[in-house]
Amino acid sequence: MPKRVDHAERRTEIAEALVRVAGRHGLHTVGMRDVAAEAGVSLRLVQYYFETKEKLLLFGLQHLTERFGERVAARLKATGDTPGPRATIEALLMVALPTDEESRTFHSVLTSYAMLAVNDPALAAQPFIKDPDAAEDTVTALLRQAREAGLLRPGVDPRLEAAGLLAMSAGLGTGILVGQRSPESATAVLEHHLDRVFQGGEPRR
Repeated sequence: MPKRVDHAERRTEIAEALVRVAGRHGLHTVGMRDVAAEAGVSLRLVQYYFETKEKLLLFGLQHLTERFGERVAARLKATGDTPGPRATIEALLMVALPTDEESRTFHSVLTSYAMLAVNDPALAAQPFIKDPDAAEDTVTALLRQAREAGLLRPGVDPRLEAAGLLAMSAGLGTGILVGQRSPESATAVLEHHLDRVFQGGEPRR
């Protein structure tokens, strides 16, 4: 009896190959043939699953987003059963920093997607462009929750702080990638700013 093919698993393997190649050489240089070679499959198989490079890129972006969510969930799980607003925000910000091989690849490739989207209408029309808004909404909601619990310092505007924290995390991540600062330095900057936003009541993780 022929072995049953898990199509979802195969698509994921190809997406992971895309991310690895893009992390080494830059997303703009990656072709479907490169991805096929990295995945150890034929070009025809990659085309069977994705038809065009555009569809492959969009699926790769979705895969990156899912992996990010898994890493955030794992970090939160390590903090305990009921992480509070600060612990949750820290997880989102710290996981986004390129502090290990996987997160460096994530940051580099995601930045490449953003740059391609500037000139690619198909990419620009995808949910990727809305993701920063979704992240800002999430952090804003957590800060509002913290404010209601009396955990924020007086005068903190949740929406403005959310936008600032996310922009800071992205900028610090780029600084790590180009060697401007160390992961430890970037982490210290984020922790310092969070200390200025939160006034206590929730233990730091």
